[in-house]
Amino acid sequence: MSSLIEQPVQARMVAAVPRMATLAATLRYDRENPYAVRIAFPAPATLEGTEVSWEFSRELLDRGVDEPAGVGDVRVRPFGEERTALEFHAAEGVAMVHVRTSELRRFLGRVQELVPAGDEHRFLDLDRALADLLGDSR
Repeated sequence: MSSLIEQPVQARMVAAVPRMATLAATLRYDRENPYAVRIAFPAPATLEGTEVSWEFSRELLDRGVDEPAGVGDVRVRPFGEERTALEFHAAEGVAMVHVRTSELRRFLGRVQELVPAGDEHRFLDLDRALADLLGDSR
C-alpha cells in the first residue's frame, strides 16, 4: 500500500474582482508526516511565478470543513453548503481560495483509510527525525 496520497482539486482564487479565477491545486498527504497535509498551487497562480505549497495540520482541515478553525497562518471554514474557504496568511498578504467541500471530504476519507485519526503516532519515525535534527547522515 502506498504511503502517499495526492489528489488534484479545483480551487477558486478569491480576489477583489467579481469573477474568481479557477486553478488546479494538489492536496497531498504522506504517512511519513502523519499529522500534516499539504496543498500546492502551480506557478501561474502565484505572484512569484513558482509553485507554492502550504503545509498545515490534518486536524485543522478536518475541523475546518464543518466549523471555522485556525488562528494562525492557515485558517479553514465552511463557505456555504458546497464550498470550504482556505485562508493563507503571509507577510505579503492574505490569499483565499474556495474548494468544493465534497473534494476535501473525499481526500480526508482517503487519509483516514491510510492513517486513522488518533493513530498518527504509530507512523512517526522518531529515530530518523532525531537524526535529521542533529544532522546525523546515517
